[in-house]
Amino acid sequence: MGKLIVLEGLDGSGKSTQLERLAAALPARGVDCRTVSFPDYDSDSSALVRMYLSGAFGDKPDDVNAYAAATFYAVDRYASFRRSWGDFYNAGGTVLSGRYVTSNAVHQASKLPREAWGAFLDWLSDFEYNKLGVPRPDLVLFLDMPTDVSQRLLANRYGGDENRRDIHERDLAYLEHCRQAARFAAQVWGWQIVPCARDGQARPIDDIAAELLDRVLAVL
Repeated sequence: MGKLIVLEGLDGSGKSTQLERLAAALPARGVDCRTVSFPDYDSDSSALVRMYLSGAFGDKPDDVNAYAAATFYAVDRYASFRRSWGDFYNAGGTVLSGRYVTSNAVHQASKLPREAWGAFLDWLSDFEYNKLGVPRPDLVLFLDMPTDVSQRLLANRYGGDENRRDIHERDLAYLEHCRQAARFAAQVWGWQIVPCARDGQARPIDDIAAELLDRVLAVL
């Protein structure tokens, strides 16, 4: 089997940028790698995810329960693994993933009472890793960006157009709860937490990229 490295984080944490940085840095160090990102919006397998995020099932995240929403994302991931990167991974390749099963742990567990988070993580692990058969990550790096900082970054990304935000990005209380769920999942599942802000300001992109590269090379 190959290696699976996951970058996880809330919206506005810089996952896409850091994924690109890693994908450029690793081949220069002799690592053959591919990148994937979830949801896979270019695939038909993400249809239910797109409907959910657009508000087709309700305009609040809680309008779709944790288990139903987790299934939408899991099916998209299964299709991607089988059709896109599974052969490369099984042949020993290194796969860099922006979000993964870990996103269900963050965004869906947060819909449940805190005392139910452990049971949800047990269900999720069994469902995706055992029953669907997608591989377990060798390393999960959680880009921990405080919600207030990430909101400023999102505002810049969308040029102040709030209509461009999905139902997750519009709900600040939900996002803060997601951050708490992520810290819980990190402890249970052994993720590495990477602080992405200092003194209320985002850390420099190059600074974070260097730290992530060091952590990934230590696993590879």
